[in-house]
Amino acid sequence: MSRISGSYITSTTLSEPVRAFVPHALPPKNPKLSPQVWIERNDAAQMALQRLSAVAGLVPSVDWLLYSAIRQEALMTSQIEGTQASLVDLFDEEAGLAISNTDDVQEVTNYLRAFQWVQTQLRSPKGLPISVRMLSQAHRLLMDGVRGSGKQPGELRKSQNWIGGTRPGNAVFVPPPAKQVPVLLADLEKFIHTELTDLPPLVRVALVHAQFETIHPYLDGNGRMGRLLIAALLEHWQLLPEPLMYVSGYLKQHQSEYYRRLSAIRTDGDWEGWVQFFLEAVQHAATQSERAVVALASLVAHDRRRLLSHPKANAVSYRLFELLPTMPHLSVERVCEAVQTTFPTANAAVKLLEALGILSELTGQKKNRTFSYAAYVELLSRSSAKSG
Repeated sequence: MSRISGSYITSTTLSEPVRAFVPHALPPKNPKLSPQVWIERNDAAQMALQRLSAVAGLVPSVDWLLYSAIRQEALMTSQIEGTQASLVDLFDEEAGLAISNTDDVQEVTNYLRAFQWVQTQLRSPKGLPISVRMLSQAHRLLMDGVRGSGKQPGELRKSQNWIGGTRPGNAVFVPPPAKQVPVLLADLEKFIHTELTDLPPLVRVALVHAQFETIHPYLDGNGRMGRLLIAALLEHWQLLPEPLMYVSGYLKQHQSEYYRRLSAIRTDGDWEGWVQFFLEAVQHAATQSERAVVALASLVAHDRRRLLSHPKANAVSYRLFELLPTMPHLSVERVCEAVQTTFPTANAAVKLLEALGILSELTGQKKNRTFSYAAYVELLSRSSAKSG
């Protein structure tokens, strides 16, 4: 099935003529998206989300599930753009440990800040709705002090950008001219907030993400902002009670198909192929997250039982253990602060967990020692590797 999904405008950029693509407003028309295209995959993806929600509801603390899922999403979405950082780097940085690739880790932590700010807006009665204003403020946080920070953070672009190639004339794709961007985003905002649609929410998320990437409204950071928009819409349309799923894992593992499906919308009007690919990504990501929740819950429950049965276990060691999934790398000083106790008491709790094999010492030093909840970190790293 083919349709025309936009038009081309010839303009001059860097002294050469280029054909910039201007997408038609959503939803796709001539022909409309047929329910036959998405109905089965949409149902399967929604069922996977419902199972994930149900399993997460059985876990004693959702905080540590969120801690890991949000960081995995931040990591994967950044890695799609070439950022070289790992979960271990992220945990080290949060523990105040020295890391070598500070710039890459900063990009990941910036995504975390932007995501958490967006989530706060959506959950606050006085917060901003999903809008150009919200996205631009999140973009400012995303680009703060990292590569691309000189490219107008928080502002819609005022010049022509392009994707691939060394200049607009040999680019793989040239997004719409800058003067078209505000109107195109206003149309996109209208589509997000309209209630006059027969399209299910997940299909609308797919359409919005692709349209945002086609508009490419910023000079840098468009991929991460477009994927942040996916997470925001899952919350906005109440598809998940908490951000427990990291869909960027699937998109990273299938990166060439991800880009090819987006490109086919522009070249062939193939919205159907993109929607099916996106729904498959959601179903897969939700299923992987469900398995990860079960595995993490089993590990924590097993280790908790071992601690509780130890004769030297006390209130401080219990409190420390319950904090481990949200601070998997730590020092004794960090434990003092987290459980608000003295150094000797914190050190005794750490030693007990080390004796039980729950914590492992990382440095091999006598002083300034750091510890890891190694089995938990390994489980998270394995789950990242399987996310595609």
